[in-house]
Amino acid sequence: MSLSVDGGTGVILRERVLAIVTILARYFLEDRDFLSETELVEELLSVGFEADEIDAAFSWMQGLSTAAKDADETFKPTTTQRIFTAEENRLLTQEARGFLIRMRSLGLLDDLTQEEVIDRAFQLGEDSVSIKELKVITALSLFARTNEDWRREVDCLLAEDWSRLFN
Repeated sequence: MSLSVDGGTGVILRERVLAIVTILARYFLEDRDFLSETELVEELLSVGFEADEIDAAFSWMQGLSTAAKDADETFKPTTTQRIFTAEENRLLTQEARGFLIRMRSLGLLDDLTQEEVIDRAFQLGEDSVSIKELKVITALSLFARTNEDWRREVDCLLAEDWSRLFN
């Protein structure tokens, strides 16, 4: 699913969908009693999100989960250094590219997950993807891989607390 939409309204829609995805990711990372999908939707509607925004967020997260399962079956680990294409340099801000490089060098992203994050960034649209947006995409990609294995790393990523990763 592509979150690309034209015009100023599209940027707002994209931000609102990413906000929903962030809320859902944080909800699933916290130790809460799980609500049904219907209850989650009702809660999001009650705080002002539109049904089409909620549907887009769930579809996007489902796409992440499906892609992660498919990729796990074919991935063979290698040690590589990623060179960004001209198009990726245009799309990702310098800070966003630096963030990806840092995540990779810390061992928090493997080759496959890094490619998945970049692909998802392209799905957001034609304009530049900020570090804030890339952090959300990265957190969700890690979350989609294996919830328990990445729980601490995703929490640290969202909180921007790098010191906890090494303790």
